[in-house]
Amino acid sequence: MEVFDMIVIGGGSAGYAAARTARETAPRVAIIDAAPELGGLCILRGCMPSKTLIYAAEVLHLAQHGKEFGLQIPSAGLDMAALQARKRHLINDFQGYRQSQLESDRFTLIREKARFLDRETIELSPSGRRLAAKAFVIATGSVVNFPGIPGLDAPDIWTSDDVLDLEALPDSIIVLGGGIVACELAQFLARAGVRVTQIQRSAHILKETSVAAAEVIMRAFKAEGISLHTGTQLEGVTRDGDGFCVAYRDAGGIDRIATASKVLNALGRRPAIDGLDLAAAGVTLNESGRIGVNGHQQTTNPRIYAAGDVCGPYEIVHLAILQGEVAARHALGRPTQPVDLDSRTSVVFTDPQVASAGLPEEEAMARGYDLAVADYPFDDHGKSMLMNATFGHVKVWADRATGIIIGAECVGKDAGELIHAMAVAISLKATAKALLGVHWYHPTLAEIWSYPIEDIVAELEA
Repeated sequence: MEVFDMIVIGGGSAGYAAARTARETAPRVAIIDAAPELGGLCILRGCMPSKTLIYAAEVLHLAQHGKEFGLQIPSAGLDMAALQARKRHLINDFQGYRQSQLESDRFTLIREKARFLDRETIELSPSGRRLAAKAFVIATGSVVNFPGIPGLDAPDIWTSDDVLDLEALPDSIIVLGGGIVACELAQFLARAGVRVTQIQRSAHILKETSVAAAEVIMRAFKAEGISLHTGTQLEGVTRDGDGFCVAYRDAGGIDRIATASKVLNALGRRPAIDGLDLAAAGVTLNESGRIGVNGHQQTTNPRIYAAGDVCGPYEIVHLAILQGEVAARHALGRPTQPVDLDSRTSVVFTDPQVASAGLPEEEAMARGYDLAVADYPFDDHGKSMLMNATFGHVKVWADRATGIIIGAECVGKDAGELIHAMAVAISLKATAKALLGVHWYHPTLAEIWSYPIEDIVAELEA
């Protein structure tokens, strides 16, 4: 039986990061990946293809509203075939680069499925080959979740994979769910000209964000014509001729029926652990159904680690990469620190975007921080006003005892870019007073941060 220094199961962002880091000191590293294409979720069916389509829809939206900027643009439409061709060209470049990394002679790449036979051995399928390792990293990612809703498992119910590969648009669609994927794709489809109905169980969409942030996006969606229903209970999905019916109970307890040509299941993702036989390996799951890990990504079997979506707690690529690196270092006895989740950043690519950095306000208060908090709206900010981008706000909170910035939220135009000013400040433990010394250039979107920071300093010095 072959024995490796490390075996990584999964060749996506977390898996490649773990394997690359392991190879810095270990000569024998294997990557097991049976996916039809190498590259992982982010490159093939997640971040990169979705943001390519979303950005194109934003350009289209601006062109269609050119009159508001004093522009004469008689018409603007979407050529899905051309858009998909551009997306494929970009993705092929990214995918080709990752494939060349995985197939390099630095690693032993095995294109088969793996399952654990015991705490230190895997068996490959279909070959039956058995491998052992000093350490394993499970980085198999996630798959679309299909909750037990009658009719949701029909083969012609769409997932995000189907939307990202569309060559032609339906006239209408029902989007089930209110998470990040659901919201990003609902707005993309609406801007592409599809009549969109979105049905969400909880009272607000985007439960990963603050209620205030979610409410901004809800107003924006409704302003763009999305028929948004929250506080619902899904009853079932049935065929209706060439289309679909979705039965649900609304927030008032009244039974409703929504109809559309297509239905998109965007009700979240779950860890891709089917067939691994984690029980045989002594690896247990946590309450969320993900692989349980400690601060160094170590599972209940100290020989086995996990990184990325398969363990969470957040489905964010840069965190998956950091987790893979931490897992590899710790598994091979190298000095390492746990991933610092207190300085995490997050972005939702709706328009306006939603971004955050550091500890959420409620979490910081729960830990006992006495906070100084200030916000400022985009509809009173010069640059956002001339861009006609007045939805949203920025918000900053600092520790009263030290003045150090603990967290920040941005809901608005290009929030995913703007949040990094605060992400750097939080990572460097900068004080609000120190940030007032920054040259916030006028007129820029970024200078909006100076207003809540100024208010916090005035409050702390009062």
